[in-house]
Amino acid sequence: MDAHILALETSSNLCELTLLSRTQAGISLVELSHEGSGDHAERLLPMAEQLLEQAGVDRHALTAIAFGQGPGGFTGLRVACGVAQGMAFALGLPVLPVSSLLAAAACGTPIEGTAYVVAQDARMQEVYAAVYSWTAKGSWSVLQSPVLLDAAQVTTWIVRLQAEGLIAQQQPICVLGDALEQFPDLAPAVLAQGWEVGQPWRATGASVAHLALHDLDEGRGVSPDLAMPLYVREKVAYTIQEREQGLGGNPAALDQPLQIEAMQAGHVSAVLDIERCVETHPWTAGNFTDALGNSAYCSRIIHKQGQVQGYAIWLQAPDMIELLLIGVSPEQQRRGLAWQLLDDGLEWARQQQLERVVLEVRASNAPAIGLYQKYGFKADGLRKNYYPLSDGRREDAVLMSLSLASKAGA
Repeated sequence: MDAHILALETSSNLCELTLLSRTQAGISLVELSHEGSGDHAERLLPMAEQLLEQAGVDRHALTAIAFGQGPGGFTGLRVACGVAQGMAFALGLPVLPVSSLLAAAACGTPIEGTAYVVAQDARMQEVYAAVYSWTAKGSWSVLQSPVLLDAAQVTTWIVRLQAEGLIAQQQPICVLGDALEQFPDLAPAVLAQGWEVGQPWRATGASVAHLALHDLDEGRGVSPDLAMPLYVREKVAYTIQEREQGLGGNPAALDQPLQIEAMQAGHVSAVLDIERCVETHPWTAGNFTDALGNSAYCSRIIHKQGQVQGYAIWLQAPDMIELLLIGVSPEQQRRGLAWQLLDDGLEWARQQQLERVVLEVRASNAPAIGLYQKYGFKADGLRKNYYPLSDGRREDAVLMSLSLASKAGA
């Protein structure tokens, strides 16, 4: 399918725009860049017009607008997101947010099975870090979403991820990113662990565009109002006194607790990514948005440092609550997150003075059925031929329920 994607990358002091065009002749790129973060806001739209004119592509021929959503410079991310939203609204196009750290990893030619640790300078002796791997299916897998670390914590953090199983013990590790240039002690520390030191790459407009094309083909475009920058810094700056007290960097990043809170519109994109990984017939962005706008629904996420790890959608009825959806990111499964989401939903139900919880689950989903049974749910019956299968057939749904009174007394 022909496509023209305009990609914006402004997570650093370099403002890059790339027009990726896919036609029968293949994929071509037209690029434009400008140095100087202070004038991203003034430069970006005129540069977009100049790029389209240079490429000979009318704005109405665009298929989608992509942008590097961060983490990165606060002002640059807001400018790119705002311009992407404005153009997409005006042209009726989807927006494709792309992780700037993943775009850095995608600058090279990946090797299947290697864990690519991206460490990007975040200033104030800090780094943004994330871990990705290239799969046999020819796509990227997220092993660890972006976090903020003190620069001296990077190797300790990687060892922690190995201990937790997010990176396999024997898995090759390559550390890349511009933090290798900013922090001279990092490369020797990486080599001392027996890991590979990669290139000091940052995200480029071209790498954002290529990742966006893959997301477009996978149907991951979102409506403009759901496009959000990715921030992982809790504070833009620390005072001198706070830094003297150890608050420089984010030393809590290694042990930051999981938190559960209400789902917001800005979470939908991340929730959709998980939903598409764990469901054969996933909800759409519109489904989630409708739930957020209806007071009968209780929509919750579980996150660590702002990175969504799972979600649950509940629907209230007169005397009961129904669990409609629950999902946990594949790399975070079997860590008790679903249990925490269940506890959270039942506490909300008790506050509403509801008596019973009901749900339905695919008959073939033995792990989920086992989880619910351990939690105290009982099977009440079957709903025949309820769930569609990929081959056109259908399978039964197991109906389960839990008395809140019996759970409270357990």
